[in-house]
Amino acid sequence: MQPNQPNRFHEAKRIQQSFLAAMEKKTLLWLAARTPAWINSDHLTVLGLASMAGAGLGYWWAKSTSFGLAAVTIFLALNWLGDSLDGTLARYRNCQRPRYGFYVDHIVDAFGALFLLSGLALSGYMSPFIAIGLLVAFLMLSVEVHLTTYTLGDFKISYFKMGPTELRLLLCIGNVALLYKPVVHLLGHVWRLFDVGGAVGIAGMFIVLVVSVARNTMKLYRREPLPEWKKPAARPQSEAWPANVM
Repeated sequence: MQPNQPNRFHEAKRIQQSFLAAMEKKTLLWLAARTPAWINSDHLTVLGLASMAGAGLGYWWAKSTSFGLAAVTIFLALNWLGDSLDGTLARYRNCQRPRYGFYVDHIVDAFGALFLLSGLALSGYMSPFIAIGLLVAFLMLSVEVHLTTYTLGDFKISYFKMGPTELRLLLCIGNVALLYKPVVHLLGHVWRLFDVGGAVGIAGMFIVLVVSVARNTMKLYRREPLPEWKKPAARPQSEAWPANVM
């Protein structure tokens, strides 16, 4: 490997088209300009991961007291700060590490989803099967996003105007709703509110996954169509393998 080869890495194009993307970008730039010099992007990444672990513990705590739901909401806000500001701060200070940042950010997201959904599974507000289904759907969609980033150079952050920030807000709204109506009546049955929301989330993520897989497969096929195969010419008898050679 040549010494200068690592510098040839090209960062993928970020595609962020969520409802709050424009306002969020302005807010993050404002915060980056006012972040103390002793705080760097790594500190914020750790804050994001620790906050998601705190949110999971908050849901577990919510099994015995509603204060746990308030804790979850606070930790989700801290997670937004750490997870969203780390990359903005690195770009603002011109201290980008695109490969390191991409890898660490997404492995942290995977662990964060595990912590959050484990807490929900233990909270009593969501069935463990729904929590596992959400985790599987999230991880499969993450795989699709990462493969798209590698093969097409497009790093898509939002789908149908919904991104991580919008999902955090929906979860916070759901936490408030749990205080007043933790169950809903549908089709003559009583269901946990978060089970219904989780089932909708699973279905939505799988729909996005299937549509994205079909679209990106066709896009890649058009870029790399199957070449015409030509049968190789028969070898002369003198070049044929001896019959007794295994």
